[in-house]
Amino acid sequence: MLKDLFMSLSQNQFLNSTAKKYGLKMGAQSVVAGTNLDEAIKSIKELNAQGISCTVDNLGEFVFKKEEATDAKEQIIEVIEAIHAHKVDAHISLKPSQLGLDIDYSFCLDNLREIVERANQYDIFINIDMEDHKRLQPSFDILDELSKEYDNVGTVIQAYFYQSEENIQKYKNYRLRIVKGAYKEPEQYAYQNKAEIDANYIKLIEWHLLNGKFTSIATHDHLVINHVKAFVKKNNIPNDKFEFQMLYGFRKELQLKLAKEGYQFCTYVPFGHDWYGYFMRRLAERPQNLNLVAKQVFNTKTNTVIGLAAGAFLLGRLTKKK
Repeated sequence: MLKDLFMSLSQNQFLNSTAKKYGLKMGAQSVVAGTNLDEAIKSIKELNAQGISCTVDNLGEFVFKKEEATDAKEQIIEVIEAIHAHKVDAHISLKPSQLGLDIDYSFCLDNLREIVERANQYDIFINIDMEDHKRLQPSFDILDELSKEYDNVGTVIQAYFYQSEENIQKYKNYRLRIVKGAYKEPEQYAYQNKAEIDANYIKLIEWHLLNGKFTSIATHDHLVINHVKAFVKKNNIPNDKFEFQMLYGFRKELQLKLAKEGYQFCTYVPFGHDWYGYFMRRLAERPQNLNLVAKQVFNTKTNTVIGLAAGAFLLGRLTKKK
């Protein structure tokens, strides 16, 4: 029920627009690395100093106009220039929908080509994040097109989709991030049972570790992490063939512990004014994250009243609609 609640909230354009006006509230400041590029670069430098690399997401939702997609493209190119100028250990994660996929495929492809070209000049990797099932194949098509010209691009495989085993084999020679999946998908496209998703997740990780180019294992689950540690040791897989990934602000102690143990580690660093949809999906993925949000709200004097009021407002609106 909580997952459905937060997924519904994440797709509410009115609340997304409202959230932009008030900055990072409701505990979002715990999991979003600021609203501007300077703040993001500062966070990246702090993580780099602890032996952690970063993948940077300039957040954006509900892009339906070409002007908005063009602005998003220019902002991402600005991030690429900042990564190069500051010599930080970071690469880019982006969503095709932010760059016009829902407007026009060719327009989106052109935007992505310009981004990948600029990043290629600086040897910066571009990761194409995957979204819901409606955008899945067009996103793979974009990857196929870009790969004809560039080798600094990869993507994400979502374990809850039935076709993920086929896709991971097709794209085995790419750098891939493997995740469970963050959207609510129909049964005709995706596993619905947690045990089935978890089993497929482990299966995909193991297959790509054995057969793939480079594997980014995106999880906060220490059981999965321990399983991977044992698997790579048993199969003599070197540490330079994979990395663990976690989201900014989550399980900080474990992130540092893994980096200190000598594993490659990458933190997913989101930033920007358009934080609301991202934040709600994080709560939908794992309702236990509410504990982190509550702790942040109550520990930040200036945000306590605003945070509680905003939370009550969001839940109240949904209740009234029912």
